[in-house]
Amino acid sequence: MNPMSLLKIKERFTQFNADHPKVVPFFKTVGAHAMVPGSVFEIKVTDPEGKEYVSNIRLNENDIETIKTIMELSYK
Repeated sequence: MNPMSLLKIKERFTQFNADHPKVVPFFKTVGAHAMVPGSVFEIKVTDPEGKEYVSNIRLNENDIETIKTIMELSYK
């Protein structure tokens, strides 16, 4: 991956964290207590008109490793 792309991702993550300060602490708590194989990760999005989109995955070892890698990149 291009180093400039990594820098851009870090900058975007920093801005996202400034805009939504509760998200990172939430993921840290989840990572410390519920990031185990078999846990269900669910996301729900509601658009401005009220339509809901919901999806979930049951975490496996590969998912957990991927999430940990992304989070490590975000905190550097």
